[in-house]
Amino acid sequence: MAANASFVSPTADAKVAHTIAAFDANGLLSTMMNNLSGWQLVLTAILLLIAYDQFKYIWNKGSIIGPSWKAPFFGPFLDSVNPSFTKYHAKWRSGPLSCVSVFHKFVVIASTRDMARKIFNSPSFVKPCVVDAAYKLLRPQNWVFLDGRAHVDYRKGLNGLFTRHALEQYLPIQEEIYNQYFQRFVRISQMEQKGEPMQFMGEFRELQCALSCRTFVGHYMTEEAIKKIADDYYLITAALELVNFPIILPFTKSWYGKKCADMVLEEFTKCAAKSKVRLAAGGNPNCILDFWVASMIESRAYRERIEAGEKVPDTEKPSMLIRDFSDFEISMTLFTFLFASQDATSSACTWLFQIMADRPEFLDKVREENIAARNGDIHASLSLDNLEKLQWTRAVVKETLRYRPPVIMVPYVAKKDFPITDTYTAPKGSMVIPTTYMALHDPEAYPNPDSFEPERWITGDADKQTKNWLVFGTGPHYCLGQTYAQANLMLMIGKASMMLDWKHKVTPLSEEIKVFATIFPKDDCYLTFSERKL
Repeated sequence: MAANASFVSPTADAKVAHTIAAFDANGLLSTMMNNLSGWQLVLTAILLLIAYDQFKYIWNKGSIIGPSWKAPFFGPFLDSVNPSFTKYHAKWRSGPLSCVSVFHKFVVIASTRDMARKIFNSPSFVKPCVVDAAYKLLRPQNWVFLDGRAHVDYRKGLNGLFTRHALEQYLPIQEEIYNQYFQRFVRISQMEQKGEPMQFMGEFRELQCALSCRTFVGHYMTEEAIKKIADDYYLITAALELVNFPIILPFTKSWYGKKCADMVLEEFTKCAAKSKVRLAAGGNPNCILDFWVASMIESRAYRERIEAGEKVPDTEKPSMLIRDFSDFEISMTLFTFLFASQDATSSACTWLFQIMADRPEFLDKVREENIAARNGDIHASLSLDNLEKLQWTRAVVKETLRYRPPVIMVPYVAKKDFPITDTYTAPKGSMVIPTTYMALHDPEAYPNPDSFEPERWITGDADKQTKNWLVFGTGPHYCLGQTYAQANLMLMIGKASMMLDWKHKVTPLSEEIKVFATIFPKDDCYLTFSERKL
């Protein structure tokens, strides 16, 4: 039985045919189509697409600063493959708002403190976004992609993992890792390198990966698994560059990153299962994973009592009622913790060791107050309260984070047209990126911003510049682990000052900035370590 191929009536089809015939009365349309070859049609289509791509860029750009035209389709893609801090800085200095367009992404860059804060604090207009590959690496159902109430509720369930009581429990694990790796640094420098300096950025990345994994999952993960994650994690970082190829192709950065992400998720899933078994048997929590599982067990027991009709006193109600999470949900969340901490803390760690080697007058102050706080016993532990009272240790950490902020920009996506100013609206779907660097180098908030001056945190008013302190973001998506991160860095440099001596080989690239998700010295930090003699 024959079927009409159109979704309209035969009468309508006849009218359309008549219209076309009338339009082509002189054979103009037919002549054009007949005279165009296949290649000419392809070329025409490409030219039309280029024109549309160019028009759309100019339309989106509007009145803000940016290139007057866009390289067809790709835009400044090659610049993003090898990002230059100097070019980023020039873009920030060009104006409060500027733009670029790469592939299908139109990007609005906010440079000033107030512009950055407005974006951070506009959850109704924007939400955090990552590159296309991130959904495949972190998984689309990951909590970091939640928005609004769903994000707030999930985040509340994680707040208990970063209370002061919880952070206190993590300190012994961190001390164990630092003792282990500081011995390794000395062994590498003295036995393998024979006292010659080597690039230590990779070693610091491995140190921080081991520290994160042990803090997150304790000893549920094997040494071999931690070493594998530390060795391969840079593949994930490379796959999540701000601009990357939008689909995962075999043997590309995204492909290798996906394989590494799969391995990390599998390891964390195993750890979650082990923790549930151990705590159900009465074990005591001693890592982030344990505290989370313990909270689930406590919440479940409370709900069971309520469901059984028991009148439970308010004093026995858990401070945070949370649901049960599957092993894979836990794994995805721990992966985001690693994702958030690994590159940022590795960056801060690298700069901190380099800066202290180049400014021994500040390292001496850190060493003196750490030894005094421990009454001369360099192996003694400190409480979190006592650690935070070390004014010079705190000052050099805060100043390092200001002077060389690990995260220099945070990508968001506009959920709808976003009127950033009275004269410019970022279109729906565009990336909107606030930078943190310019606020942290604002001379009005931090005099001599390009100088490392930790005393500004002791005798100056740096602590009062809360609007400029964007190291950990602000607004509903501020970093959950900011207290944890700063305490970790204070513990690290304090212990290193007492246990180690180290020297930095200065090169022409030592103060140049390399962008690899976060920022590092361009020469990867040449150091040599030795055991400190008491």
